[in-house]
Amino acid sequence: MKLGADLRGFCERLGHDFAQPDLLIQALTHPSMASPTRGDNQRLEFLGDRVLGLVMAEALFDADRDAAEGQLAPRFNALVRKETCADVAREIDLGTVLKLGRSEMRSGGRRKEALLADAMEAVIAAVYRDGGFDAARAMVLRLWHSRIASVEADARDAKTALQEWAQGRGEPPPEYLELSRQGPDHQPVFTIEVRLSGGQRAQATAGSKRQAEHAAARTLLEQVSAG
Repeated sequence: MKLGADLRGFCERLGHDFAQPDLLIQALTHPSMASPTRGDNQRLEFLGDRVLGLVMAEALFDADRDAAEGQLAPRFNALVRKETCADVAREIDLGTVLKLGRSEMRSGGRRKEALLADAMEAVIAAVYRDGGFDAARAMVLRLWHSRIASVEADARDAKTALQEWAQGRGEPPPEYLELSRQGPDHQPVFTIEVRLSGGQRAQATAGSKRQAEHAAARTLLEQVSAG
């Protein structure tokens, strides 16, 4: 099976040349496009999630040999969560090569976080099945490199800490509002505002909602802590 120009370009962004192109096709096929002769990516997603988890666990274990399990666990969770997988998928423009049914295409499936995250995990599995664990690990470490380097060591992320601060004062949880979304679908920029019931608020801008929410929470947490 020969891949079209769009999929060859995607393989270049992945950094993996498939010996079995049908694995890549299956990884990119959403259930809405499945048929008796064309499988979807759900089984590969299941496998890819486990491959990603092992690569991340090993990378974090080797990167900080003094970290306790309580420090490693939140870093691991931040790296393998669906939001992170979707962010990586956007960076390599995975949405443009997804094979979607008409209903999903009409509803903006190429931009949906869940679909992008699932497909990213399926692609990891496809690389694993095609080239083995070393090939999958090399690809994941390359695509996740900056995230591994910058993942926070603190066991509590900023959103959790801000929520605990509010709850400790008998206030409801913080509210997060999307103020704007700009840029192309494969490289969006979000501006998020976080508000507390007491009127305190802060804004932040980042390449994903999750990153912007965490940045806004961190800013507001610093404000209320200083006050």
